[in-house]
Amino acid sequence: MKLTKTAMLAATLALSCATISLHATPANALTVMEWLNGKKKQKAEPLPGVTTGVALPGAETKQAAKPLPRVTGPRYYTYKADALKRVAVDTLADPVVTSSISADVAPAGDAGVRAAFSTVDVRATPDAAKAVETFYGTQRKFVWIDGTGINDKAKTAIAVLADAASVGLDPWDYAVKIPAESFDGADMNARYSELAAFEVGLSAAVATYVQDAVRGRIDPNRISGYHDFKRKEVNLVAALKNVAMSSNVRGYLESRSPASGDFRALKAELAKLRAETSGEDRVVIAEDTLLKPGQSNPELANVVKGIVKHGSDALKTDHSLAIATYKDTPEYTPELVALVEAFQKENGLKPDGVVGKASIRKLTGGDSVADKIAKLEVALEQARWLPVDLGARHVFINQPAFQVYYHEDGAEKFSMRTVVGSKSNQTYFFEDKVQTVEVNPYWGVPQSIIINEMLPKLRNDPSYLDRMGYEVAVGGRAVASSSVNWYGSTAGVSVRQPPSGDNALGELKILFPNSHAIYMHDTPSKSFFKRDMRALSHGCVRLAEPRKMAAAVLGISEAEVGKEIAAGRNKALNVKADIPIYIAYFTAWPNKDGVVEYFDDVYDRDSYMRKAFTATQKARQGEG
Repeated sequence: MKLTKTAMLAATLALSCATISLHATPANALTVMEWLNGKKKQKAEPLPGVTTGVALPGAETKQAAKPLPRVTGPRYYTYKADALKRVAVDTLADPVVTSSISADVAPAGDAGVRAAFSTVDVRATPDAAKAVETFYGTQRKFVWIDGTGINDKAKTAIAVLADAASVGLDPWDYAVKIPAESFDGADMNARYSELAAFEVGLSAAVATYVQDAVRGRIDPNRISGYHDFKRKEVNLVAALKNVAMSSNVRGYLESRSPASGDFRALKAELAKLRAETSGEDRVVIAEDTLLKPGQSNPELANVVKGIVKHGSDALKTDHSLAIATYKDTPEYTPELVALVEAFQKENGLKPDGVVGKASIRKLTGGDSVADKIAKLEVALEQARWLPVDLGARHVFINQPAFQVYYHEDGAEKFSMRTVVGSKSNQTYFFEDKVQTVEVNPYWGVPQSIIINEMLPKLRNDPSYLDRMGYEVAVGGRAVASSSVNWYGSTAGVSVRQPPSGDNALGELKILFPNSHAIYMHDTPSKSFFKRDMRALSHGCVRLAEPRKMAAAVLGISEAEVGKEIAAGRNKALNVKADIPIYIAYFTAWPNKDGVVEYFDDVYDRDSYMRKAFTATQKARQGEG
């Protein structure tokens, strides 16, 4: 089908929104008529967010050859972990050391224990240190000490902290020096100092563990500008009081990690992989392999081995003759093409018989055990950023999977393919609530696209947008594209594409208002959904079946959605239900059957998470 000019423009602009937040300067756009009528020349102003480009007095005046302005997106940061803070319990010795406590540690006497507390040098994360100080400001009995030794509650807590790796945490973050069972009775002051340090140290470790288990070790907002989360608040003083009163310390501490089915599946997968032997019987296919039907390639033997190892029994039964008669030859025959196509279809890939990167990933079983463990550790950490309960009805987008999942009544009802932001226009990681479905939408072109992609054309041809059917306004007043000074600031210039069959947003968009201008929408570029790698947009999320998703969140039928679209009017339909949406990023995540699936790290975000883990470890060991 031949595309119209407007459709061609929409395709060129990747048919989506951008993810750039601008701090714009006031508009400074002269029209050609104002300049010709003798208006005072305006002072040259830079375009918003850029350092190149100078405003010229008229649109038809050609600027000297200089680099075109660019608007850039958020950046990734060098992770800064919180430095440890000394727990100031020396000033709290008097309220802690009462006659009741002294009786527990007889024959120390108040003076001996008080002296021991005043010399304690325990360091913890800022929140944990503050909580311990507050806790011991009113606490009237030791939590972890009985007499001159540690109690069973302490031993239980230590065991849970030592097993922190099972839930994706680092046991070294909660390590405490344990007093020896035997000691020199002639030097009780040394023993009291040892016990006091242990009492405070274990409380600090427990507080740190509780906070990490609930909200994670890593502050997502310190990873990059693409991460947008309000960190959970954890009442650590209350946690310490609960531990002090609890008769089941293990149960309490273990309950601090998320209890969702997704988290449990990730945890179980991690335990399973860690139990596996290091020796892996893996199929290896050269990474640069690209095998097409009719070609000859020695890697074909490994391709067939991969299908035998990772294909289903049903697939291998259907193609048993091709598998049985194959003799490791390099010729890619029609029978083997049919075998590969069946394997691709079974694994959700485009069944074209072309063996490339995506097919190789499935044929080789994906990541190594070590790679999978690393992805699980990141996934367990990131899962703590999300609410404990995602909601019985919610939408979950997993960017590395290029999929969106709709849940209702606590179960996945359907999923569909998506297109997400490209690596240079990444989709953010955040949560929100679905509010509106807009049918026959306008596309408001973001400033980043105006500057980065339209401006070069407009400087050569100011009437470009007029011909393409776009609407232009300066300061809210509709003007012709040809009348705008495209060498001045575009901060006050708005561009939008009216509803049409060529509209970049297609038939509808689904809004969850956020500061990143990200939403879900339809697209005329349906062919993109046939690709395996679908990080192709400017940041918004395109849906393969937009009517289906719109009907689900509105609680109506697809036919009713179709009627609204057929009416031809731009119309906003309010979503009445409370439906949270998670625009997430997990390279390991369970499917609806609880089986953990692994995905390519399309934005390389896991590497930044691992750097954050290292920075946190160093800070907590006093190296940072």
